[in-house]
Amino acid sequence: MQIVRSSEELALYRAALEGKLALVPTMGALHPGHMALIDEAKRRADEVAASVFVNPTQFGAGEDFGRYPRREAEDVRMLEDKGCDFLWAPSVSDVYPDGFATKVSVAGISERWEGEARPGHFDGVATVVAKLLLSVRPHVALFGEKDFQQLAVIRRMVSDLDIAVEIVAVPTVREADGLALSSRNAYLSPEERKRAAALPNALKNARDAVAAGSAVSIALQEAKQALVDAGFLRIDYVALVDAETLEPIDEPLGQMRLIAAAVIGNTRLIDNLAV
Repeated sequence: MQIVRSSEELALYRAALEGKLALVPTMGALHPGHMALIDEAKRRADEVAASVFVNPTQFGAGEDFGRYPRREAEDVRMLEDKGCDFLWAPSVSDVYPDGFATKVSVAGISERWEGEARPGHFDGVATVVAKLLLSVRPHVALFGEKDFQQLAVIRRMVSDLDIAVEIVAVPTVREADGLALSSRNAYLSPEERKRAAALPNALKNARDAVAAGSAVSIALQEAKQALVDAGFLRIDYVALVDAETLEPIDEPLGQMRLIAAAVIGNTRLIDNLAV
Protein backbone atom coordinates (compact mmCIF):
# COMPACT_ATOMS: atom_id res chain seq x y z
CA MET A 1 0.00 0.00 0.00
CA GLN A 2 1.34 3.40 -0.99
CA ILE A 3 1.28 6.06 1.76
CA VAL A 4 0.93 9.59 0.37
CA ARG A 5 1.59 12.53 2.69
CA SER A 6 1.85 15.69 0.58
CA SER A 7 -0.47 17.36 -1.91
CA GLU A 8 2.25 17.32 -4.56
CA GLU A 9 2.79 13.59 -4.13
CA LEU A 10 -0.97 13.00 -4.18
CA ALA A 11 -1.37 14.90 -7.47
CA LEU A 12 1.34 12.81 -9.12
CA TYR A 13 0.00 9.53 -7.75
CA ARG A 14 -3.59 10.35 -8.72
CA ALA A 15 -2.60 11.34 -12.27
CA ALA A 16 -1.04 7.92 -12.81
CA LEU A 17 -4.11 5.97 -11.63
CA GLU A 18 -6.36 4.28 -14.16
CA GLY A 19 -9.79 2.79 -13.68
CA LYS A 20 -12.48 3.54 -11.13
CA LEU A 21 -11.31 4.91 -7.77
CA ALA A 22 -13.14 4.66 -4.42
CA LEU A 23 -12.31 6.72 -1.33
CA VAL A 24 -13.01 5.87 2.30
CA PRO A 25 -12.46 9.03 4.38
CA THR A 26 -11.62 8.38 8.06
CA MET A 27 -10.11 10.02 11.11
CA GLY A 28 -8.12 6.87 11.86
CA ALA A 29 -8.39 4.65 14.95
CA LEU A 30 -9.81 2.13 12.51
CA HIS A 31 -12.15 -0.70 13.52
CA PRO A 32 -14.25 -3.34 11.71
CA GLY A 33 -16.80 -0.69 10.74
CA HIS A 34 -14.16 1.04 8.65
CA MET A 35 -13.10 -2.30 7.21
CA ALA A 36 -16.70 -2.84 6.04
CA LEU A 37 -16.34 0.42 4.11
CA ILE A 38 -13.13 -0.84 2.50
CA ASP A 39 -14.83 -4.12 1.57
CA GLU A 40 -17.69 -2.28 -0.11
CA ALA A 41 -15.22 0.05 -1.83
CA LYS A 42 -13.40 -2.94 -3.31
CA ARG A 43 -16.69 -4.21 -4.72
CA ARG A 44 -17.38 -0.88 -6.40
CA ALA A 45 -14.01 0.21 -7.80
CA ASP A 46 -10.73 -0.92 -9.34
CA GLU A 47 -8.58 1.05 -6.87
CA VAL A 48 -9.33 1.82 -3.22
CA ALA A 49 -7.96 4.78 -1.30
CA ALA A 50 -8.43 5.60 2.37
CA SER A 51 -7.67 8.87 4.09
CA VAL A 52 -6.64 9.29 7.72
CA PHE A 53 -6.89 12.85 8.97
CA VAL A 54 -8.04 13.99 12.41
CA ASN A 55 -9.73 17.18 11.30
CA PRO A 56 -9.34 19.98 13.86
CA THR A 57 -12.06 22.18 12.37
CA GLN A 58 -14.87 19.77 13.25
CA PHE A 59 -14.01 19.75 16.96
CA GLY A 60 -15.46 22.46 19.17
CA ALA A 61 -13.93 24.08 22.22
CA GLY A 62 -13.59 21.55 25.04
CA GLU A 63 -14.13 18.55 22.73
CA ASP A 64 -11.74 15.65 22.36
CA PHE A 65 -9.42 16.73 19.52
CA GLY A 66 -6.35 16.40 21.71
CA ARG A 67 -7.15 12.95 23.03
CA TYR A 68 -8.82 11.51 19.93
CA PRO A 69 -7.09 8.14 19.38
CA ARG A 70 -4.26 8.20 16.86
CA ARG A 71 -2.86 4.81 15.88
CA GLU A 72 -1.32 5.19 12.44
CA ALA A 73 0.85 2.05 12.54
CA GLU A 74 -2.13 -0.13 13.42
CA ASP A 75 -4.33 1.67 10.89
CA VAL A 76 -1.77 1.03 8.15
CA ARG A 77 -1.58 -2.64 9.02
CA MET A 78 -5.38 -3.01 8.92
CA LEU A 79 -5.64 -1.23 5.58
CA GLU A 80 -2.84 -3.32 4.08
CA ASP A 81 -4.49 -6.53 5.30
CA LYS A 82 -7.73 -5.44 3.59
CA GLY A 83 -6.00 -4.72 0.30
CA CYS A 84 -6.30 -0.94 0.30
CA ASP A 85 -4.21 0.49 -2.54
CA PHE A 86 -3.15 3.82 -1.11
CA LEU A 87 -3.48 5.94 2.03
CA TRP A 88 -3.77 9.72 1.97
CA ALA A 89 -2.40 10.89 5.32
CA PRO A 90 -1.83 14.65 5.10
CA SER A 91 -0.66 16.98 7.84
CA VAL A 92 -2.87 19.75 9.23
CA SER A 93 -0.65 22.33 7.49
CA ASP A 94 -1.16 20.55 4.16
CA VAL A 95 -4.95 20.57 4.45
CA TYR A 96 -5.14 24.03 6.03
CA PRO A 97 -2.05 25.98 4.89
CA ASP A 98 -1.26 29.44 6.23
CA GLY A 99 -3.85 31.89 5.03
CA PHE A 100 -6.58 29.28 4.48
CA ALA A 101 -9.81 31.29 4.67
CA THR A 102 -12.63 29.24 3.12
CA LYS A 103 -15.46 27.47 4.92
CA VAL A 104 -18.15 25.24 3.43
CA SER A 105 -21.46 25.62 5.26
CA VAL A 106 -24.53 23.53 4.43
CA ALA A 107 -27.67 25.30 5.60
CA GLY A 108 -30.86 23.61 6.71
CA ILE A 109 -30.04 19.96 7.13
CA SER A 110 -27.01 20.71 9.33
CA GLU A 111 -28.75 23.02 11.78
CA ARG A 112 -30.67 20.63 14.05
CA TRP A 113 -29.47 17.73 16.21
CA GLU A 114 -25.67 17.49 15.94
CA GLY A 115 -25.62 21.02 14.57
CA GLU A 116 -27.23 22.34 17.76
CA ALA A 117 -25.23 20.11 20.10
CA ARG A 118 -21.90 20.82 18.37
CA PRO A 119 -21.97 24.33 16.83
CA GLY A 120 -19.66 24.62 13.83
CA HIS A 121 -19.12 20.86 13.62
CA PHE A 122 -20.71 20.38 10.21
CA ASP A 123 -18.91 23.38 8.74
CA GLY A 124 -15.68 21.58 9.60
CA VAL A 125 -16.97 18.29 8.21
CA ALA A 126 -18.24 19.79 4.95
CA THR A 127 -15.05 21.78 4.42
CA VAL A 128 -12.66 18.88 4.94
CA VAL A 129 -14.76 16.41 2.94
CA ALA A 130 -14.96 18.87 0.05
CA LYS A 131 -11.17 19.20 0.15
CA LEU A 132 -10.70 15.43 0.29
CA LEU A 133 -13.02 14.83 -2.65
CA LEU A 134 -11.50 17.58 -4.77
CA SER A 135 -7.92 16.50 -4.10
CA VAL A 136 -8.32 12.71 -4.37
CA ARG A 137 -11.01 12.94 -7.10
CA PRO A 138 -12.63 9.56 -6.46
CA HIS A 139 -15.50 8.24 -8.53
CA VAL A 140 -17.12 6.82 -5.37
CA ALA A 141 -16.84 7.84 -1.70
CA LEU A 142 -18.15 5.64 1.09
CA PHE A 143 -19.50 6.70 4.48
CA GLY A 144 -21.06 4.77 7.35
CA GLU A 145 -24.72 5.20 8.27
CA LYS A 146 -23.83 5.53 11.96
CA ASP A 147 -23.13 9.22 11.35
CA PHE A 148 -26.47 9.60 9.60
CA GLN A 149 -26.76 13.38 9.72
CA GLN A 150 -23.17 13.72 8.50
CA LEU A 151 -24.07 11.49 5.56
CA ALA A 152 -27.06 13.71 4.73
CA VAL A 153 -24.94 16.87 4.96
CA ILE A 154 -22.28 15.42 2.66
CA ARG A 155 -24.86 14.34 0.11
CA ARG A 156 -26.37 17.83 0.04
CA MET A 157 -22.93 19.46 -0.22
CA VAL A 158 -21.87 17.20 -3.11
CA SER A 159 -25.14 17.86 -4.93
CA ASP A 160 -25.06 21.62 -4.41
CA LEU A 161 -21.41 21.99 -5.48
CA ASP A 162 -21.72 19.59 -8.45
CA ILE A 163 -18.82 17.45 -7.22
CA ALA A 164 -18.60 14.49 -9.57
CA VAL A 165 -18.66 11.64 -7.05
CA GLU A 166 -21.17 8.98 -6.03
CA ILE A 167 -21.80 8.97 -2.27
CA VAL A 168 -22.46 5.44 -0.98
CA ALA A 169 -23.89 4.70 2.47
CA VAL A 170 -22.77 1.53 4.23
CA PRO A 171 -24.88 0.04 7.08
CA THR A 172 -23.68 0.45 10.66
CA VAL A 173 -21.50 -2.36 12.01
CA ARG A 174 -22.37 -3.36 15.56
CA GLU A 175 -21.01 -5.34 18.47
CA ALA A 176 -22.82 -8.51 19.56
CA ASP A 177 -24.89 -6.50 22.09
CA GLY A 178 -25.90 -3.95 19.46
CA LEU A 179 -23.55 -1.09 20.30
CA ALA A 180 -22.47 0.69 17.12
CA LEU A 181 -18.75 0.46 16.47
CA SER A 182 -17.02 3.81 17.02
CA SER A 183 -13.47 4.96 17.62
CA ARG A 184 -14.78 6.79 20.68
CA ASN A 185 -15.90 3.52 22.29
CA ALA A 186 -12.27 3.23 23.42
CA TYR A 187 -13.03 5.95 25.98
CA LEU A 188 -15.58 3.77 27.80
CA SER A 189 -14.68 2.05 31.05
CA PRO A 190 -15.69 -1.63 31.27
CA GLU A 191 -18.76 -0.72 33.33
CA GLU A 192 -19.74 2.12 30.99
CA ARG A 193 -19.28 -0.20 28.04
CA LYS A 194 -21.84 -2.63 29.49
CA ARG A 195 -24.36 0.13 30.11
CA ALA A 196 -23.78 1.74 26.71
CA ALA A 197 -25.78 -1.05 25.05
CA ALA A 198 -28.88 0.67 26.46
CA LEU A 199 -28.61 3.17 23.58
CA PRO A 200 -29.24 0.77 20.68
CA ASN A 201 -31.70 -1.17 22.81
CA ALA A 202 -33.70 1.99 23.52
CA LEU A 203 -33.84 2.77 19.81
CA LYS A 204 -34.91 -0.77 18.94
CA ASN A 205 -37.70 -0.65 21.50
CA ALA A 206 -38.84 2.75 20.22
CA ARG A 207 -38.81 1.46 16.64
CA ASP A 208 -40.88 -1.56 17.61
CA ALA A 209 -43.31 0.60 19.58
CA VAL A 210 -43.87 2.98 16.67
CA ALA A 211 -44.30 0.04 14.29
CA ALA A 212 -46.89 -1.44 16.67
CA GLY A 213 -48.90 1.79 16.66
CA SER A 214 -47.68 3.50 19.82
CA ALA A 215 -47.72 7.29 19.87
CA VAL A 216 -44.36 8.66 18.75
CA SER A 217 -44.12 10.98 21.75
CA ILE A 218 -44.59 8.08 24.17
CA ALA A 219 -42.06 5.87 22.36
CA LEU A 220 -39.47 8.65 22.47
CA GLN A 221 -40.10 9.42 26.13
CA GLU A 222 -39.70 5.75 27.04
CA ALA A 223 -36.42 5.64 25.11
CA LYS A 224 -35.10 8.67 27.00
CA GLN A 225 -36.12 7.15 30.32
CA ALA A 226 -34.32 3.92 29.46
CA LEU A 227 -31.13 5.92 28.89
CA VAL A 228 -31.53 7.73 32.20
CA ASP A 229 -32.11 4.42 33.97
CA ALA A 230 -28.93 3.01 32.39
CA GLY A 231 -26.86 5.86 33.78
CA PHE A 232 -26.50 8.18 30.79
CA LEU A 233 -25.68 11.59 32.23
CA ARG A 234 -26.99 13.76 29.41
CA ILE A 235 -29.35 13.22 26.49
CA ASP A 236 -28.80 15.67 23.66
CA TYR A 237 -31.66 14.30 21.60
CA VAL A 238 -33.80 11.26 20.83
CA ALA A 239 -36.01 11.94 17.83
CA LEU A 240 -37.96 10.40 14.98
CA VAL A 241 -37.10 12.24 11.77
CA ASP A 242 -37.76 12.15 8.05
CA ALA A 243 -34.90 10.08 6.61
CA GLU A 244 -34.19 12.61 3.85
CA THR A 245 -34.74 16.02 5.43
CA LEU A 246 -34.05 15.05 9.08
CA GLU A 247 -37.01 17.15 10.14
CA PRO A 248 -38.80 15.79 13.24
CA ILE A 249 -42.08 13.99 12.67
CA ASP A 250 -44.92 13.31 15.10
CA GLU A 251 -46.71 10.64 13.07
CA PRO A 252 -45.21 7.71 11.13
CA LEU A 253 -44.86 8.62 7.46
CA GLY A 254 -42.62 7.29 4.69
CA GLN A 255 -38.93 6.59 5.26
CA MET A 256 -38.03 7.50 8.82
CA ARG A 257 -35.00 7.38 11.10
CA LEU A 258 -34.70 7.24 14.85
CA ILE A 259 -31.66 9.26 15.88
CA ALA A 260 -30.06 9.75 19.29
CA ALA A 261 -27.06 11.27 21.02
CA ALA A 262 -26.29 10.86 24.72
CA VAL A 263 -23.37 10.99 27.13
CA ILE A 264 -22.28 8.19 29.42
CA GLY A 265 -19.33 8.91 31.70
CA ASN A 266 -17.20 11.29 29.64
CA THR A 267 -18.13 9.74 26.30
CA ARG A 268 -20.72 11.04 23.87
CA LEU A 269 -22.33 8.32 21.76
CA ILE A 270 -24.58 8.65 18.72
CA ASP A 271 -26.71 6.07 16.97
CA ASN A 272 -29.67 5.70 14.62
CA LEU A 273 -32.04 3.09 13.25
CA ALA A 274 -34.20 2.97 10.15
CA VAL A 275 -37.94 2.82 10.80
